[in-house]
Amino acid sequence: MRLKREKQARNARILKHLFLIGMSCVMLYPLFWLVASSFKPENEIFGNLALWPTRFQLENYTKGWNALPLPFTVFYINSAIVTGLSVIGNLLSCSFAAYAFARLRFSGRNFFFALMMMTLMIPYHVVLIPQYVLFLQLGWVDTYLPLVVPRFLASDAFFIFLMVQFFRQLPRELDEAAMIDGCSPFKIYWAIILPLSLPAMGTAAIFSLIWVWEDFLAPLIYLNDIKSYTVPLALRLFLDQDGQSSYGQMFAMSVLSLVPVVIFFVLFQKLIVRGIATSGMK
Repeated sequence: MRLKREKQARNARILKHLFLIGMSCVMLYPLFWLVASSFKPENEIFGNLALWPTRFQLENYTKGWNALPLPFTVFYINSAIVTGLSVIGNLLSCSFAAYAFARLRFSGRNFFFALMMMTLMIPYHVVLIPQYVLFLQLGWVDTYLPLVVPRFLASDAFFIFLMVQFFRQLPRELDEAAMIDGCSPFKIYWAIILPLSLPAMGTAAIFSLIWVWEDFLAPLIYLNDIKSYTVPLALRLFLDQDGQSSYGQMFAMSVLSLVPVVIFFVLFQKLIVRGIATSGMK
């Protein structure tokens, strides 16, 4: 009887793993198709249903890098600047706000926290026109300021909520002991809370990097000069309304655009898992 139960449990585990492997293949198939299509000749991308290309064409990468009016290096640098500043701004400003909500006591704290959480339910398109009018009056249109400055003002409520959940789990005895030693609230934040919050900071950093690096709408609205285009806008330039679209080159550059995100995720994978597991995100 015991051997029968162990066999049933083993078969159940095998079926579960086979199911998970099958679902993983289904989810990863678009990525496999993208990588395979980046090596296919133009006439095989949509004309041949086979995933494996009949002839590998590396010219899609070499020609795609210089196919646009500017080398793709320019767009990579532009995206790196916007993404890097945005990640730094989100980590600094959102951690400041989260520290205030989680560790400090001030009048109206619960009200302002609830008000901040309500902004999560407001669609981005609702505030799009008022923001554009404001930035237009400030003379910031066609610059990176509308894409970067709001990140330094704790405009992403999701990251504030993520860090608040993490900060609340840290023992308050740490704050009390630091205050006895004469530490100010900022000193407690910088020397105690921040070093202990690396998992939450890593999670916020990877999410922020992915969202900003892949953002298409905001750069499309605020950037007009091709010299300041980011990677998503540059990929759109490969599509021609007259039917001369270079899909092979676009797919090749799309694959290269995923490299920074994948590298960042691999390097900080452990921090991300810890941050999600300890921040109440299920």
